Amino acid sequence: MNDNPHPAGKISVHGNGVGTPSPDAVEKRAREIALIAERDPDEFTDADWAQARRELLGTQMSNAPEETDDNAEVVEEWNVVASSAGHRAPRVEDEENVGEHLVEDGIQEAAHDQMVEARKEELEQEG
Repeated sequence: MNDNPHPAGKISVHGNGVGTPSPDAVEKRAREIALIAERDPDEFTDADWAQARRELLGTQMSNAPEETDDNAEVVEEWNVVASSAGHRAPRVEDEENVGEHLVEDGIQEAAHDQMVEARKEELEQEG
């Protein structure tokens, strides 16, 4: 299945609304990806996990460094005073693109569901 072409995560999985997916939801998706690839769902790979995470959470935009003992300590406090009230940032997507992305996500999710069900039916027939 193709990766999600835009950075936002899923808002609906299997027809149900979803907030931030839990690790269990990502694991379930990884098992489904392994099943579709005709592998044992109990032996999903790191690549399956990464794909499931990308599909559900979207592309992570932040490359913030992890907090470590070296960079967590506050050395000195800054006296920061805002010198500007700021400005409104432009919208990244217009309304047309949002609707288009929702339709694409729905189609991708339906295709994923169909592949999972087809593979389950194949396994049932094999016995």
